[in-house]
Amino acid sequence: MLFCKKTAMKSGMLIINAVLLVLIGILFYWHFSSNQKQASLRIADVVSRDSSKPFRIAYFEMDSVTNSFAMVKDVKSELSKEEDKMNSNLSRLQKMYSDRLTQYQSQASQMNQIQSEQANRDMLQLQENIRGQKQEMDQKYQELYMRKMQDVKSRIEDFLKQYNKSKGYSYILSYEPGFIYYRDTMFNITKDLVKGLNELYSKKK
Repeated sequence: MLFCKKTAMKSGMLIINAVLLVLIGILFYWHFSSNQKQASLRIADVVSRDSSKPFRIAYFEMDSVTNSFAMVKDVKSELSKEEDKMNSNLSRLQKMYSDRLTQYQSQASQMNQIQSEQANRDMLQLQENIRGQKQEMDQKYQELYMRKMQDVKSRIEDFLKQYNKSKGYSYILSYEPGFIYYRDTMFNITKDLVKGLNELYSKKK
C-alpha cells in the first residue's frame, strides 16, 4: 500500500514537472519571439531612416592642415623652445660632470684611498642625479607634446562637428598617402577646414 502511494506520488510529480516544463517553454517562446519582433522593428526603422539619407564622405589633407593651421605653428614653436631649454639644461649638467671629473683627476695623485673612494662615490651619485633629471625632463616634454597634440586634435574635431551640421557628411577622413588609394577632389574640404580653424583660433588668442 505504501509502495502504491509512493508510485502515485512519483507519477503525480512527473506530471507536474512535465506541465511546468511546457509552461516554461511557452514563456521562453513568447519572450524571445517578442524580442525578435522588437529587434526587427528597430532594424527596419533604422534602415528606413538611413535609406533616405545620402551617404557621403569628405576628406582633408593632413599635411596642409599641419603646414597652414596657425595653432600647429604655435605648438611647434613652443615645443622647439622647450627642446632648446632641455638641451641647454643637459649641456649644463654634462659640463658639471666633466668639470667635477677633471677636478678629481687633477687631485688623484694627492688623494689617499679613502678620498679616492669618496670621489668615486661622488661621481657615481652625480651621474645618477644627471640621469634622473634627464628622465624627468624627457617625461615632462612627452606630456607637453601629447597634451598639445590632443589640443590640436580636439580643435579640429570641434570645428568639424559644427561644420558638418550644414554639410551632412557621414564621415570626414584625414587623408594620408598610402592609406586611401583613390579620392575624388570634389569632396576635399581642406581649404574650408584651414580657413575655419584659423579664423576661430585668431579670435581665441
